[in-house]
Amino acid sequence: MFQYCFLLMILLFPVLYIAYNIISKTQRFKIPPGPLGFPVVGHLYLLKPRLHRYLHRISERYGPFFTLRFGFRRVVVISSYPLVKECFTGRNDIVLSNRPSFTTNKYISYNHTTIGTSPYNDHWKNVRRISSVEILSPHRLQSFYHIRRDEIHRLLKSLARDNTTNGDNKLNSFKEVELEPLFSDLMTNTLVRMVTGKRYYGDDVVNKEEAETFKSLIKDAFIQTGVTYPSDYLPFLKFFGNKYEEKVKSIGKSVDKVLQRLLDECRKDKEGNTMINHLMSLQDQEPEYYNNVTIKGLMMSMILPGSDTSSITMAWVMTHVLKHPDVLKKARAEIDEKIGQDRLIEEQDLSDLPYLQNIVTETFRLTPVVPVSVSRQASEDIKIGGYDVPRGTIVLINTWAIHRDPELWNDPEKFYPERFNANKCKTDESLDNIRTLMLFGNGRRVCPGAGLAQKMITWTVGALVQCFDWERVNGEEIDTEEATGAVMRKLKPLRGMCRPRPLMSKLVT
Repeated sequence: MFQYCFLLMILLFPVLYIAYNIISKTQRFKIPPGPLGFPVVGHLYLLKPRLHRYLHRISERYGPFFTLRFGFRRVVVISSYPLVKECFTGRNDIVLSNRPSFTTNKYISYNHTTIGTSPYNDHWKNVRRISSVEILSPHRLQSFYHIRRDEIHRLLKSLARDNTTNGDNKLNSFKEVELEPLFSDLMTNTLVRMVTGKRYYGDDVVNKEEAETFKSLIKDAFIQTGVTYPSDYLPFLKFFGNKYEEKVKSIGKSVDKVLQRLLDECRKDKEGNTMINHLMSLQDQEPEYYNNVTIKGLMMSMILPGSDTSSITMAWVMTHVLKHPDVLKKARAEIDEKIGQDRLIEEQDLSDLPYLQNIVTETFRLTPVVPVSVSRQASEDIKIGGYDVPRGTIVLINTWAIHRDPELWNDPEKFYPERFNANKCKTDESLDNIRTLMLFGNGRRVCPGAGLAQKMITWTVGALVQCFDWERVNGEEIDTEEATGAVMRKLKPLRGMCRPRPLMSKLVT
């Protein structure tokens, strides 16, 4: 009997200790208001599909800055643009540049050392510098221009071939296509070719077994990054089993094995023009800054988040284009006027196509792929909006709610690219600030690949609009319902009817 009581005391001590700290801090600090949570678990029940909508409903009652408790972790949620600016200005930006630790990041992201998961420290500054200067600089991206161009042209030719009869290159009527898998292949091939020089999707795959293994692991790893592990918020649950942790650990080892093999292959091919080759040449000069773990972390950071979020955004852009025929008509008219029909749209043409850019920007606003920001964690006590945010507090930003804030946007539920023709937002802040602030993160930890993603999305959509006629399947209404998950996918697959435009077919077949 004594043994059981002693074990119970051991289990309860950390619970009571953390609870005491939470209560004492609440009494010492002026904490933002929030709903009452359940004992011990707090508001963990909110961590479920379409979190952004649940958080928005809470903000309608408690205001744009409120407090929740996920187990033993305090969380504040922000749904106000002015408060977001306050978060990422001056000292607050430095304090909120940290990430909380999660089980998934420990095993899949090399123990919180990748650019997206590392705490704000010298290591993060190093990988950020490498990303900005050695991987995603304008010069480096220009050296991979041919890859981006080739993959987009492959997509166009694939769609055009599907619309011919028996390979005789005669135009057919409209053909039904499902778009998101095509976008996924496009983005993953583009990024993997830039990083490793290999194609793993679609035509011309040399090693299909290796390709299938790679695709499966990338899918598993991405899924796990969006899973909530209760022990991250209630540590004592680890005493009752850790099947999830073992699963994530296994995936992490498998991913590392694949990345290490790719690294070894590139080490043998020293003449290759890939990101790995470039980083390994720098490793020879400065091995302390370019060790294998750092390089593999950079490989993962390029491939894992970039391919999925960009392809999902492309699907949302085409969803809005098909749902609003007038938008499609205006976009095509702009492309035909500025580029003509004797050549294909190129990356350098995008700056001359403001309406096409507005379509993509409006898609980011209305249907952000990451509706609730990646978590930040305060490294020190700070104040936001007159309230205290104690050290260790997790900060979430409801991007979806801010992008639909009627104080910022006229008719916020409407898809209206023209709102970006001039500063038509209901705010005195510049349009550029609104665009930049919420699309790819905030402050020091804004996504370094934002420019590449925007170019690929805009270029791909522009090429599809230029080269093909588009219609809805059977004239049916386009569905815009969201699927579940941390990343906001479409619930139903996007299907459309397309055929090559007569004057463009000779360029894409």
